[in-house]
Amino acid sequence: MTWVPTPYRVVTRTVETHDCVTLALRPVGESLPTFRPGQFAMLYAHGVGEVPISISAIPGDGTLVHTIRAVGAVSRALHDTAPGTVLGVRGPFGTAWQLGGTEDLLVVAGGIGLAPLRPVLSHPNQRTVLIAGARTPQDLLYTAELARLSDVDTVLTVDHGEPGWHGRIGFVTEPLASIPLAPDRTTALLCGPEPMMRFCARTLLSRGVPAERIQVSLERNMQCGSGLCGHCQLGPLLLCRSGPVVGYPVAEPLLLAKEL
Repeated sequence: MTWVPTPYRVVTRTVETHDCVTLALRPVGESLPTFRPGQFAMLYAHGVGEVPISISAIPGDGTLVHTIRAVGAVSRALHDTAPGTVLGVRGPFGTAWQLGGTEDLLVVAGGIGLAPLRPVLSHPNQRTVLIAGARTPQDLLYTAELARLSDVDTVLTVDHGEPGWHGRIGFVTEPLASIPLAPDRTTALLCGPEPMMRFCARTLLSRGVPAERIQVSLERNMQCGSGLCGHCQLGPLLLCRSGPVVGYPVAEPLLLAKEL
C-alpha cells in the first residue's frame, strides 16, 4: 500500500440527483489493482483533502467509477470536478461483498447506499431482488439504468411522494416484509443509514433468514485507509480494514450499542 495518491483523470461526469454525481476516472499512468464490489478508494481533491468513496461500477477496463454525494468540503470539491481534472486515488481498501454461487440475492439500499451495491446487480444468481429507497423520487439513483435491468426484480420506494410519482411510498422494510423469499438460500446485502439496516436485518431474521446470510456496509470517519489513525474505530473493528462490509453476526451488537 502506498501513501502517495495515484493520478487519475476525470473522463466523464454524470449528474444523478441534485447533490450526487458519478465520476468515471482513467489512470494517467499506472493503474491501481482491481477493485471488488463493496471496496472503496481514498479520493484526493488537490488542495482540499481526501475522503473515502465506494466503487460504484467495475467496467473491467481499468476505469474507476464513483458516485459522490456533496456533503462536505472535500466531497463538494469532488462533486464539482469537471472532466479533464486530475484527482489523486489510493486503494483498493476494505472488505468486499461476499456473493454466493447461483442462489438468490436480495439487495436493500437506502439513498446513496445504492452506490456500493450497484456492482453486485450484474452478479449471476438464480434470482436477484433489489429494494431501493430514498427520501423523494428526485433522490433515487440510477433510475434509467434500473429500468433496463430485466433480470433484476426491482422495487423502488420513497418517503415522500411528488406529483407524477405513482410508485410506492414508505420505508424499504415494508416491501421487504412481504416479498417472496427462500430463507435458506438467500444472501442479503444491506447498505444505507444504520437505523434502516438494523430494521431491515430484524425483518429478515423474523422471516427466517440466518444472520450468517446477512451482510451490511458500515460507515465511520475513515482518514488513512489502512487502520493506523483509528478514526474509523467501531468497537473492536477498524472499518477501513475489517470493513466496510461486515457480517451481521459481528455487526448486530455494535449497531445496538448507543453512541458507539
